[in-house]
Amino acid sequence: MSLFSRRLVALLIPVLVAGCQTGGRPIENRAEPGAPVQVRTQARTQAETPARGPFVAAANPLAVEAGLKVLRQGGSAVDAAVAVQAVLGLVEPQSSGLGGGAFLMSYEAATGRVTAYDGRETAPASATPELFYENGKPLSFVDALLSGRSTGAPGAVAMLAMAQKDHGKLAWRDLFGEAERLARDGFEVSPRLAGMINGTAPQTRSRWAQAYFTRPDGERYQAGDILKNPAYARTTAALAEEGPGLFYGGRIGQEIARTVAEGPRPGGLTEADIAAYRPLRRDALCRPYRIYVVCTPPPPSSGVALLQFLEMAEQTPDLQKGADSPAAWVAFGRLQRLMYADRDRYVGDADFVGVPIAGLLDPDYVAARAALVPSLNGPAAPGAPTGSPPRGEDRTAEPGGTSHMVIVDAEGNAVSMTTTVESIFGNGRMAGGFFLNNQLTDFSFTPMEDGHPAANAVAAGKRPRSSMTPVLILDRDGRLVGAIGSPGGSSILAYVAKALVGIIDWDLPVQAAINLPNLVVRGDMVGADTALIAPDIRDALAAAGIRVAPNTTETSGIQGAMWRNGRWDGGADPRREGVAVSEVR
Repeated sequence: MSLFSRRLVALLIPVLVAGCQTGGRPIENRAEPGAPVQVRTQARTQAETPARGPFVAAANPLAVEAGLKVLRQGGSAVDAAVAVQAVLGLVEPQSSGLGGGAFLMSYEAATGRVTAYDGRETAPASATPELFYENGKPLSFVDALLSGRSTGAPGAVAMLAMAQKDHGKLAWRDLFGEAERLARDGFEVSPRLAGMINGTAPQTRSRWAQAYFTRPDGERYQAGDILKNPAYARTTAALAEEGPGLFYGGRIGQEIARTVAEGPRPGGLTEADIAAYRPLRRDALCRPYRIYVVCTPPPPSSGVALLQFLEMAEQTPDLQKGADSPAAWVAFGRLQRLMYADRDRYVGDADFVGVPIAGLLDPDYVAARAALVPSLNGPAAPGAPTGSPPRGEDRTAEPGGTSHMVIVDAEGNAVSMTTTVESIFGNGRMAGGFFLNNQLTDFSFTPMEDGHPAANAVAAGKRPRSSMTPVLILDRDGRLVGAIGSPGGSSILAYVAKALVGIIDWDLPVQAAINLPNLVVRGDMVGADTALIAPDIRDALAAAGIRVAPNTTETSGIQGAMWRNGRWDGGADPRREGVAVSEVR
């Protein structure tokens, strides 16, 4: 058994999996579906907020251990998130890193306050709607991906610094020790990383990736090899001492700008663009679902689409028939088609375009969309929610390269954070020992359709739409009862919706809900864990115009937990290498 495997087993042992009972209490005077929910925010004692940690779920055991180490030292959930991200950027660089962006949902136990932190990348000042055009035509996705044009001003470090200033208990400089040590001394290449290193993604053939992933004997690193990254060790050591200014106006920002300016197809991101980047605190979007309240980030995250899905689900009786019911799975697929049709047409950066959030969640609009479910046997057209301006058809291609973490500290403060460099190893370029993002390819390559602008068209300073949807779950008194999220590119919404339906509607343990087959239905695109779907369910889906085929998008990597019976019922997606560890006594 390899060192990585031994650590994986050792970290899995403490996972606490409780029974199937759903947490929370019956609700009286329930709010209408779609109505904003007000939760109490007065101070509470620890006894009144029973959910507590330490609890960490993340995509790699080494990152989980780094987070737990911070929590054992008295650090907060946000402190641990900084440490987890720093290690993930080293040991899982295909998915996230210091050169990328993230959305973080924070729960403050003392007040019940939920805050959405937006660390999404921004387009440079030089960007135009035709950023990815050449000779009057859109570039191929691969050409755009590998170009310097694909990199936006990175936001993860700035956002984590903002959140840590708000909620941290330890000093910033004390949060990077594990990442620096692992980078300096080396870490064991995991099977998943080895598969990516030796895979077919074009980023792995960049000169930066070739240099990093080739052993002294000229062969590529394999699972079990020890990989060192001295440049990353220097970066994390300097980041610990100098703070985020190292990136924003400092040496690393300069190095990123120089790398972006190299060919082929140099990008326009400058030191000034990076220095000018600002993370944002935003009000969370919170809406009732069954006996709970589900909170997500607002646009440019796609949280509003997930909330619309849940509101429609409440009006879809077939969904309640359970995980073995063909009718429930058909309803699940049809609800997705409606959700994605509206998301793809209307969601973008709300600081630049009008996003009809209230219209999409309006009870009458939701009821009208849900009424389509029983007879929807093909792709759905977008609706016309109140406040929706004319929008062109979206032409966004969204590959995967993302990670998720859930953290709860000893005081009950929590983080649900989804983080990304966009595609596998970003755009394949490196600075400071980490990969740069290709986040700007999350914009629609075609800015106009039928004379109307796309909501997700490129603009200077704009944040591309994201499918990242980290979730916090509260009871109706505003107390934390759960957190969940997933990577998966455009399939994130389907993955998170599946897990929530499994946990809340089908009364499954969190791990069992995560293990359910994935089914992604977005317009004509249908992808699924075909081998896991029972024949009667597959036949029912086909009869409803949902012919399953192997999933070609990024697979899920769900991490989640629900507070049940005084303990965390936690889970980590078996499709990846994550673990969920609770040390609650």
